Amino acid sequence: MIMTEPTADQQRYLIRGADLLGAGRADLLMEDGQIRQRGTGLEAGGATVIDADGLVALPGLVDLHTHLREPGREDAETVLTGSQSAARGGFTAVHAMANSSLVADTAGVVEQVYRLGHEAGWTEVRPVGAVTVGLAGERLADLAAMAGSQARVRVFSDDGICVSDPVLMRRALEYVKAFNGVIAQHAQEPRLTQGAQMHEGQVSSVLGLPGWPAVAEEAIIARDVLLAQHVGSRVHLCHVSTAGSVEIVRWAKARGIAVTAEVTPHHLLLTDELVRSYDPVYKVNPPLRTGEDVLALRAALADGTIDIVATDHAPHPAEAKECEWSQAAMGMTGLDTALSVVQHAMLETGLMDWAQIAAAMSQRPARIGQLPWQGGALEVGEPAHLVLVDPAARQEVVPERMATKGRNSPFRGMELPGRVEATFWAGHATVRDAELAAPRATASAVSTMKAGSWNA
Repeated sequence: MIMTEPTADQQRYLIRGADLLGAGRADLLMEDGQIRQRGTGLEAGGATVIDADGLVALPGLVDLHTHLREPGREDAETVLTGSQSAARGGFTAVHAMANSSLVADTAGVVEQVYRLGHEAGWTEVRPVGAVTVGLAGERLADLAAMAGSQARVRVFSDDGICVSDPVLMRRALEYVKAFNGVIAQHAQEPRLTQGAQMHEGQVSSVLGLPGWPAVAEEAIIARDVLLAQHVGSRVHLCHVSTAGSVEIVRWAKARGIAVTAEVTPHHLLLTDELVRSYDPVYKVNPPLRTGEDVLALRAALADGTIDIVATDHAPHPAEAKECEWSQAAMGMTGLDTALSVVQHAMLETGLMDWAQIAAAMSQRPARIGQLPWQGGALEVGEPAHLVLVDPAARQEVVPERMATKGRNSPFRGMELPGRVEATFWAGHATVRDAELAAPRATASAVSTMKAGSWNA
């Protein structure tokens, strides 16, 4: 992999008096894309000083599950607008899912997405490659070509569609072992969810809407953890949403199976009771589940059964959501609000502290996505990817103020805690004082990688 030097546009910043991971206050001096000093009473020496009294410093957030829509659906989102949304949400790396209209199933398309992120310069954009050609579930895409491309794809997913054929799933798991890749599965048995509109349960019965049963998710998860064990490969489970899924993942991990799992912010907070409004903003896949499921997901994230939080950021144009429920697209935006929702659902309930949130939203997703230069500790010599959060702030969610093109936020009108005050990507301020600052002029955050840090 070509290594580039830090660019001249990087500045020196002295962050004074930040609470590092909620564990104690310190100063951080950032220069040339790295953390150069850490301590108390550091001299500015010409650096731009940021008074971080009352702010919490976290490593830059990493999202393993983002829909940027480009190429093909630029009316819904672009790499540029999605990257800006990510920066405002505190993210320094996002993984762009493959189900754009021009499917990311070839080396050429993943390299296009990679270059678009590189040129935008707001955050690191890592393409996710499709598992099957055209997401059709019939034959494997050229996984090796994507892995060997400039984009260096290591995560593969047909997200939005389940790889339902067990033989094909087995072959995919076998194939990615050669380059230490991971298959990220959208667990949804298609024959059990045909025509489904919401979670199958008491509310769906009252509303008369076709139900999406929990077992449709759980059956695929059970199958795939067994396949991963048989093959000796790694499987990642996208947007786990049921208490039964949690128990299967817990069982698999207890047996040493190489499985990781994610939960979305909206599944940590919202329930199927909201569907009673028939507001299509609450239509999502997998669907909002019951209050019991929400509590099980929170407990699983807190105890590590679920490894990470991933946004499943899914913007749609207004016409795809402002219509009758049965015709509405599935999906919700999430990059701008993810950290606030997790603070509300996990920190304010006493289930997690800031260090645990950093592990779930930065360190572990970076490890799963194989980005060793992301998600590091806020220590001297580490790349300067970090976010400053005001935990005491509270703000109303107004989608029209977001950077994303999507206005389909399920949190509209809610007052949520926390506000991102600054985001630094490779030592460059992409966000300052809750506003977009300026993109990095050239080069991606890989400029801060240490030689030899890439594990092929």
